[in-house]
Amino acid sequence: MKNKSLWILTGLLLLIFGFTAIVLQLVGVSWAFLHFLDQIGGLFAFVMKVLMVMAGILLIVIARTDWEREKQQTLEDEE
Repeated sequence: MKNKSLWILTGLLLLIFGFTAIVLQLVGVSWAFLHFLDQIGGLFAFVMKVLMVMAGILLIVIARTDWEREKQQTLEDEE
């Protein structure tokens, strides 16, 4: 996978901003750049923040996966 570190950084930023946005929402404040989500609706904002966290985790996992090793293990298991 090309630009592996860029994908990991993007996933980490999504994870951090999504998680901190959820925690801040419990306190009653929000990130300035995510304020438009709160204007649409509270439930929508919460769901989008949870999706940010999940997308961040998914990006990190996919970027760190060694696809060649996975392919070799799959071929060995089929034999």
